[in-house]
Amino acid sequence: MVQAYILIQTEVGKASAVAETVSKIPGVIQAEDVTGPYDVIARAQADAVDDLGRIVVAKVQRVEGITRTLTCPVVHL
Repeated sequence: MVQAYILIQTEVGKASAVAETVSKIPGVIQAEDVTGPYDVIARAQADAVDDLGRIVVAKVQRVEGITRTLTCPVVHL
């Protein structure tokens, strides 16, 4: 199992709607509005890195109101 945090920047005033939409995407465990340089932080999981990439590129990045994402894979050192 691979997990990652997805840091999301949105258009002004769209953070709540984006968080709600992203939280409903299969593979996304949680999505919340935050303050700071990013507007939403989501946690996602998949069986493999490629599957996680597909969630981000094919589903999350297509949500209306998102302007930029940064995916941070979780590592266990």
